[in-house]
Amino acid sequence: MNIENIEAFVYVIHFNSFNKAADALFLSQPSVTARIQSLERELNTLLFDREGRNFTLTEKGKQFLPFAQQILQTYKKGKQQLQNLNTTPNELRIGCTVSVSNYVIPDILPIIKKEYRNLQIKLTTAPTETILEKLLNKEIDIGFVRNVTHPHVDCAGFYQDPIRLFVHQRHPFVKKEQITIEDVSRESLVFFECGSLDWIKIHRLFATLDRPPQIEYQIDNLETAKKLVASGMGVSFLPDLCVRQEVKDGLLVPIHIPALGGLSLRTNLISLKEAANDFTHVCLEALKEMKLKISSP
Repeated sequence: MNIENIEAFVYVIHFNSFNKAADALFLSQPSVTARIQSLERELNTLLFDREGRNFTLTEKGKQFLPFAQQILQTYKKGKQQLQNLNTTPNELRIGCTVSVSNYVIPDILPIIKKEYRNLQIKLTTAPTETILEKLLNKEIDIGFVRNVTHPHVDCAGFYQDPIRLFVHQRHPFVKKEQITIEDVSRESLVFFECGSLDWIKIHRLFATLDRPPQIEYQIDNLETAKKLVASGMGVSFLPDLCVRQEVKDGLLVPIHIPALGGLSLRTNLISLKEAANDFTHVCLEALKEMKLKISSP
């Protein structure tokens, strides 16, 4: 089976146009049509229903499309692998948000270094939008960000950090059996604002109450928020991972709030599609080891 015929088929579907597919492949429109017809002969089936300049995928075409996409992607990755066979990566450029830089990177980098001992690692800390831009400009190889969607980027869920209420060790909530959102609304609140959708959901929880919460401190820095809570200045909703040391030292205590449900701060791993040097699998394996380390007593 001719890979160029499959490529023409996939491009026509992607652009929803024979002419645009031809432009992308640097071919004439009749050449693209000829390749599609050749593929149909090879498969002994019609892939498109044509009416003049209009066309739609046949049922057989719809069934074949995911296989064609997989074949094309595998071919391109194999070609890139051969082109880079004698090239050993010596640098990994990582972009990440501040929270990932502080609380995730220190755990996963040693694990990555075990896989690539001679690897030099360059870390850039910036907001999600900046990390995405740097990835698209090929200034970094992978990024750890909040949720993003882009046609040239693969985005894989990397880590979900539960959001919980934390208080200082002498707070009355520590000895109380059940805490409600109403109870929290009466406390001085240190509100850590990170811009993710889960924090918006917390806002909505308070919106159902007759009285607004007492937000006395609105903080955009995790370390500052933790220190204010530890010193008794208020209570705060914080990602679990960032306070594990303070909880271990007895400075902060997690409080269960049933109304929070499964709220979490999500971190995604992004990379360019069909990247020549893909460290995604290494990072995911490092995450598994990190989780084991965290859960170990």
